[in-house]
Amino acid sequence: MTHLDGIIKPKTKRSKRFLENRASKLAEDVKTAMIMKGGNTNQTVTQALKDIYSLKKPNAVLYKKKNITRPFEDSTSLEFFSKKTDCSLFLFGSHNKKRPNNLVFGRLFDFHVLDMIEVGIEKYVSLSDIKNSKCPEGTKPMLVFAGEAFDSDIEYKRLKSLLIDFFRGPTVSAVRLAGLEHVLHFTAVEGKIYMRSYRCLLKKSGCRTPRIELEEIGPSFDLVLRRTHMASDDLYKLAHRQPKALKPKKKKNISHDAFGTKFGRVHMQKQDLSKLQTRKMKGLRKRRGPVDTEDKDTQAPKVAKVES
Repeated sequence: MTHLDGIIKPKTKRSKRFLENRASKLAEDVKTAMIMKGGNTNQTVTQALKDIYSLKKPNAVLYKKKNITRPFEDSTSLEFFSKKTDCSLFLFGSHNKKRPNNLVFGRLFDFHVLDMIEVGIEKYVSLSDIKNSKCPEGTKPMLVFAGEAFDSDIEYKRLKSLLIDFFRGPTVSAVRLAGLEHVLHFTAVEGKIYMRSYRCLLKKSGCRTPRIELEEIGPSFDLVLRRTHMASDDLYKLAHRQPKALKPKKKKNISHDAFGTKFGRVHMQKQDLSKLQTRKMKGLRKRRGPVDTEDKDTQAPKVAKVES
C-alpha cells in the first residue's frame, strides 16, 4: 500500500480487500473485544479474564502475554492493538497493592479511547467451580439490570451502556424460544455491582407456555466501582451518530407512543351540518296547522266519569 497526500492506495488485491473490510459500512460488523492482562497479575485476574472470554466468544481476542501498560495514564498501546485487530472493546486486568484484582472495561471510537471504567473484584466464583451444564459457545445472552443507581447515577448509567455494548452479541432479527437460555444479571446495591450468570431451564407446566427456572452456571462476580474516564458530551454524541440512510423516514400524520403503538391522523373536509341526516322520530315532526294557545287554555279539562 502506498500513501499519497494522506490517502492509502492499495497495490494488490489482498490489500484492497483488507481496506474494504476496514472501511465504514451502513451495517457495521459485530463489536469485537480484546482481552489482555497487565504486567503484574495473579491467578484470580487471569482466571476471570478467561471466563469473560468464554462468555464473549467468538467475538473476542485473548492475549496470553503480559502487556506493561496503564490505560488511565497512557492508552496508546491499547489504541495500537485495537487498530491491529479491528477491536472496538477492550478488557484489561491487573493486580497491585494499591488496586488488587483490578478490571478495566472500555470502548473505542475511531480507534481512540472513548470511555473506560475500572472495577475491583471482591468475590469471584469461576466457571469451573460451579458443576452445572453450560450454555453453548456464541449464545446471545439476555441482559437484566436491577438497581436504582443504573437509572439515576451518571457513572452507573455509563457503566450500564458499556456492559450492554460488551455482552450484547450480534444483532438478530428473530430469536427462537429455545435459544433464550442464557441470562446475565447485574445488580447495583450499596455501591457494589453483583454479576451473576444463569441458564434458563424450560420445564413442563401443563399448558402451552413452559415453566422457567434459573440455574446458576457462573462466573459470579462481586465488583466495586473505582476510577472512571468519561468521554465529553460532544464526543459521546458524535459516537452515537447514525448515517442518514439508516434513519427511518418520517411520514406525515403518523406517530408512535412509548410502547410502539402506531397512531394516524386523518384530515377531512368541513362538513355541512344543516344537511346532516338524523334519526327520524315521531316527536320531532312538525305540525301542519297553527295552534291557538289562548283557546287551548280556556278549554275546560275533560273529566272522566266514574260509575259507582
